[in-house]
Amino acid sequence: MEYVISFTLEDNIAVIAIDSPPVNALGLAVRRGLVDAITRAEKDGAKAALIYAEGRTFPAGADIREFGKAPQPPSLPDVCARIEESDLLVVVAIHGTALGGGLEVALGADYRIAAPGSRVGLPEVLIGLLPGAGGTQRLPRLIGVEKAIGVITSGRQVGAAEALELGIIDRIEDGKPRETGLAYVREMLAQDAPRRPIRAMQAPAPVDFDAAYDAALKKARGQISPPYAVRGIQAACELGFDDGMARERALFRELMETDQRAALIHAFFGERAVSNLPELKGVAPRPVANVGIIGGGTMGAGIATAALLAGLDVVLLEMTVDAAAAAKARIVKNISGAQKRGKIDQAHFDHLTGTALKLSTDYDALAQVDLVIEAVFENMSVKKQVFARLDAVCKPGAVLATNTSYLDVNEIAAATSRPEDVIGLHFFSPAHVMKLLEVVVADRTAADVVATGFALGKRLGKVSVRAGVCDGFIGNRILLAYRTAADHMVLDGASPFQIDRVMRAFGFAMGPFQVGDLAGLDIGWATRKRLAPTRDPRERVPTYVDKLCEQGHLGQKTGLGYYIYGDGVPKENPEVLALIEAERKALGITPRDFSDEEILRRYMCAMVNESARVVGEGIARRPLDVDMVFLTGYGFPRYRGGPMKWADMDGLARILDDINTFAKADPYFWQPAPLLADLVTEGKAFDDLNKET
Repeated sequence: MEYVISFTLEDNIAVIAIDSPPVNALGLAVRRGLVDAITRAEKDGAKAALIYAEGRTFPAGADIREFGKAPQPPSLPDVCARIEESDLLVVVAIHGTALGGGLEVALGADYRIAAPGSRVGLPEVLIGLLPGAGGTQRLPRLIGVEKAIGVITSGRQVGAAEALELGIIDRIEDGKPRETGLAYVREMLAQDAPRRPIRAMQAPAPVDFDAAYDAALKKARGQISPPYAVRGIQAACELGFDDGMARERALFRELMETDQRAALIHAFFGERAVSNLPELKGVAPRPVANVGIIGGGTMGAGIATAALLAGLDVVLLEMTVDAAAAAKARIVKNISGAQKRGKIDQAHFDHLTGTALKLSTDYDALAQVDLVIEAVFENMSVKKQVFARLDAVCKPGAVLATNTSYLDVNEIAAATSRPEDVIGLHFFSPAHVMKLLEVVVADRTAADVVATGFALGKRLGKVSVRAGVCDGFIGNRILLAYRTAADHMVLDGASPFQIDRVMRAFGFAMGPFQVGDLAGLDIGWATRKRLAPTRDPRERVPTYVDKLCEQGHLGQKTGLGYYIYGDGVPKENPEVLALIEAERKALGITPRDFSDEEILRRYMCAMVNESARVVGEGIARRPLDVDMVFLTGYGFPRYRGGPMKWADMDGLARILDDINTFAKADPYFWQPAPLLADLVTEGKAFDDLNKET
């Protein structure tokens, strides 16, 4: 095997360079090369060793190509131990990111120096694991228990300045890692600095680990890897180093066997696979340097903010000068948030809110933009008028995009003479924060326009998912189905508040009725009115919530909806229960009790069943596309992998049996998706379809 480690001896310093592009992942060749390099340094009489990386980053973790394969020696824990146990004085020079195993390698050294823009962290909890090469044993010895708990259980990346303050690194120095690292080693040798193996440091004093475990579990909303990491840190305090390492490995192996780990790995790979579309291979996107945005409300301002922060010039169109000023105020507020978080400095802020942003009330201002995004009121006639105007003023080749959440993109495209240039770019609010972008491909959308949508999504830092045209596309169409199941349960005897509690316990940050309040109850109200003319008479549609809307109670923005909003924690609105009871009586429904388990089963079965329809009809190309939509746009708990991954782990046959049982009372709503039934018959899972693409 060809090693990807270079070794040179400068005076009495072994210079060990990791050079395994693109990210210097800690694959087998790198691990073997590091062990061999340390052994060679000792044999060649070196007094010290510098470990650094070529390319753009220090190792940022394990080699994902080895995921799921049997490990080959040396293991990463053995590599870290070999570095730490050497008689050499070992310095690691960090640049880019030292994450996961990369940081654990660095913790095996005696001293650590980092470039100013570098970041370190132990993000293993984000894929359902805990640091497995000594991270839970060494970091608390180095920086203390409470700080280590904060870093490890969050999985967050720590900037160089904070890492220095915490004590994770010993110095920050600008320059190339080889040069700054060598200078630091020479300085340490000149000072006769002692070796400083972390394993030899005194174990920190224990804290109330049961309380820390409970706090981590609560904060993670049921994800178990953060509290498991707390138990690993506890072992560092209560056991010797070797026993603590054994405990860490045992906890690591337990997590490896969990559904949560499988779900989080699925999410990790899914985010990377979702924009990999065979039909776009070799298709170049159209160049986009500036964008136009029509509408400066919450959504339009958010899209403008995202575009500006991504380095694009923006022309924002509003109907009046006052509306344009209000839109700019929203954008300035959004960008101020980025400035306060240290993402941009004052000069950059001034540029983004000044020369990079132009406001207009005249469509002619959009004549030279490369791409325009319409974000006006969700009304077909309004949108068609907008696109007719865009067709008249935009330059040839400009991409014309609609941000519609539900409406037919084909019909919108037909309002122009160039439907091949029209695409849906469905952002989620707030658009500068939410990661999801549904790229809605109409019947006549050109391939390079699709490629442009994905390129824009990547530039904006979004997870972009291809969607076909239907009412609600992927996410909102499925949302309508499981929200309908929730509404049916309310009519039949459950309370909205019980359903919200059940879904929070499942791992959602909010239940469906809380989400309705947050989004605004008028959105669902408008959808129900829009769909009423074509509604099948067998549909069961509640009207009690419409009465709230008619009274002006639209959720959080008006202070009253399913919940009462004011100071402190929102309270359940008793008026809702009275309205529900009145509707039950009018419909002749005798309410019954619902167990939490039945609520969860009905809710999730409706979600999975409609997801299967969306995939079966080709609206979503693959089950993982549905999963990524729900993980990044709808608050689905990441450690459950998305509705399709959850269904695979729950068992498709069990889900189909439940749907057939529910259909006995309501055969119209509970019709099994053909794809779901076919997979059960064939003994396959949704994930088998992911592997076919």
